[in-house]
Amino acid sequence: MEENVTIVGVRFDGAGRVYSFDPRGGEYSPGDIVIVESEHNIDIARVVFGNKEVERKSLLKPLKSIIRKATQADLDTMAHYEQKEKSAFRLFTQKVEEHGLPMEPIKARSTFDGKKMVFYFLAENRVDFRELVKDLSQVFRFRVELMQINARSEAQMFGGLGLCGRPFCCSSHLSEFPKITLKLAKAQNLSLNSEKISGSCGRLMCCLSYEEEAYNHLRRVTPAVGERVRTPQGGGTVTEINMMSGMVRVALERNPAVPQPFHRRELERSPSRLAHSVKQDS
Repeated sequence: MEENVTIVGVRFDGAGRVYSFDPRGGEYSPGDIVIVESEHNIDIARVVFGNKEVERKSLLKPLKSIIRKATQADLDTMAHYEQKEKSAFRLFTQKVEEHGLPMEPIKARSTFDGKKMVFYFLAENRVDFRELVKDLSQVFRFRVELMQINARSEAQMFGGLGLCGRPFCCSSHLSEFPKITLKLAKAQNLSLNSEKISGSCGRLMCCLSYEEEAYNHLRRVTPAVGERVRTPQGGGTVTEINMMSGMVRVALERNPAVPQPFHRRELERSPSRLAHSVKQDS
């Protein structure tokens, strides 16, 4: 029998990937602020899901531990570090300009123990920032790390409201970015106007992936435009479909000029077309 272990899921900075930690016998609930043991330092994070058991073999690497729940003194310490982050970010921006590097400074973040400052930046390509790191390390007494992010990560980091009026998915509940392509928009018969299907980050909206499975099923059971079908009023050719409602317009052989509406449940399709639909979806 496989050994089970208890884990707690946390996020750093309130967004992004969910990391599993060992609660070390403690009980934690979603929303708790906790102090955790990270790779090389002590950090602060927010609990996403509380204690639960999983198989040890499902874990990719040994668990780091949650040390304890954050106290008011810990929160006051982080508030102090926020001021430190602001001044560090201003200097980071200045140094980037001095070195003439093709990068856009985004944010500075201090670890809870104050021993490391991570500087986030946007860049189109890889940037050789070794001299910049040396320069920053001479100014600061803590360890300096630069991290290149993309536009999606920037939106996740700062948050905001999407076209739907709700908080960005990436900054509220997504732990990883799904693979988004134009194929998803085409399958849902959406306009391919980039302004209508792109998020604030300028990339295709993550929510395009949410209904992919449903649309794959609907494509299997809905006749395609141009397909020959049999209706309660005779044979005809599909001229228009509404995937979500299931309504289909068919140009009947006896009166093709005025296509008639039917629900897909009323239509008979040839076995070869059904097999083709399943093959396309697989």
